[in-house]
Amino acid sequence: MGQSQRIAFSNSGSSARVVALKGSPTPPLDFEDFFENGSVALHFVGADGTILHANKAELDLLGYDAEDYIGCAITDFHVDQSAIHDILERLGRGEKISKYPALLRARDGSIKHVEITSSAQFQDGRFINTRCFTVDVTDLVTARQQVRQNEAQFQQVLEALPAAIYTTDSRGKITYYNRAAADLAGRHPVLGEDEWCVTFRLFTSDGMPLPHDQCPMAVALKENRPVRGVEAMAQRPDGTMFPFLPFPTPIVGSDGELVGAVNMLVDISERKEAETNQRMLLDELNHRVKNNLQMLLGLLTAAQRESSNLPGQAVLKDVSQRVSAMAAAQQLLYTGRNGRSFSILEFLHAVSTSASQAFGAKVEITIDAAGGYLANDTCMPLALILNELLTNAVKHSGDCKITVGLKREDGEMVLTVADNGPGFELHNTGRRSSGLGLVTGLTRQLGGRFAVERDGGARCIVRFPEARH
Repeated sequence: MGQSQRIAFSNSGSSARVVALKGSPTPPLDFEDFFENGSVALHFVGADGTILHANKAELDLLGYDAEDYIGCAITDFHVDQSAIHDILERLGRGEKISKYPALLRARDGSIKHVEITSSAQFQDGRFINTRCFTVDVTDLVTARQQVRQNEAQFQQVLEALPAAIYTTDSRGKITYYNRAAADLAGRHPVLGEDEWCVTFRLFTSDGMPLPHDQCPMAVALKENRPVRGVEAMAQRPDGTMFPFLPFPTPIVGSDGELVGAVNMLVDISERKEAETNQRMLLDELNHRVKNNLQMLLGLLTAAQRESSNLPGQAVLKDVSQRVSAMAAAQQLLYTGRNGRSFSILEFLHAVSTSASQAFGAKVEITIDAAGGYLANDTCMPLALILNELLTNAVKHSGDCKITVGLKREDGEMVLTVADNGPGFELHNTGRRSSGLGLVTGLTRQLGGRFAVERDGGARCIVRFPEARH
């Protein structure tokens, strides 16, 4: 290591000039304190490249002690030797260096990205030393590198996506398209020239010609709003046609100004075929579920006959009734008109008929329900709820008349099961019926409420929101 040298400072002499406000005292100057304790990294380098002095901020920046840094060659700490030699040569010619990017090696081996601002001091034309300000920009450089990396990764993601995606500027000029967009359109648009859409020709869903400047992307840019739910047809240069759904969305800058838009084109030419295949798979699944439920029901019935334990027989009977209700609901879904909803009237008749087959007593069940459909998601829990309420009514009323209703009231669906028995209070049931506990849990699953009224018998009420279908 070289011999440490110290630069002395003085606030006297012609070089120290202070301008003070009129009538205010001149503050004392301490250039040494300013240099040593300033927050910016500072150092002096001699004509031979030796570090003459460095302040605390510079030592802290690189993690060196003064004796391990001052007196050493400045080139020892630069990773890029061409950069430091260029700096020294330019300073030697009297040039000023401003924000020169460089790489410094810290004591712990890490690399610091810095910007160096420097000038040289000359006396009688002779190079004396440099005066260097070093600013650590490692975080900024890292952030920029991360941004570039993210942009590159995003570009790779867009290229890898099977969906056709392209962007435009605010005037509608195509600025980017991925490989899927070119494949779908059957052509490679000219960036900066093609407008509004990557396709060759456009048509409405009913086959009428659609000018590009009236397409969904043009509407999104002109009205500065996303466009959804519009189906269109496109023609490739080879004459083939395909239907698609566009999803144009405006892009705004930080100031809220429109800067462009992004669009995704979804080819739906195989949608009908896919829907047909889906229906076939759903039918097969429902058929298998129905068969499995019937097999399970048969096993439970056989176990009930073979069991000599009365409590066990009762449990098996309850389970069998529940599986039977589920099977009736599954059969309804399997034979329904579509795969998303079921008929309310058909549902009530199916579950009530299934439950009544297990009742030994004389039971009369009346259906009082509005027409319409419910979403399939509600079918199975509703079937179990209805089965439990019917079973509970028969258990505690014997021969009875039961009225089952399912109607819309105040934006909700309301299932009612009323009997002419003695009635009961829900809060007094305790653990009298595990079935009522099941009803309560399933009602919560539907997001609803369960209540019991006593009005010439028991009237059980289940209110739940109507799910979309």
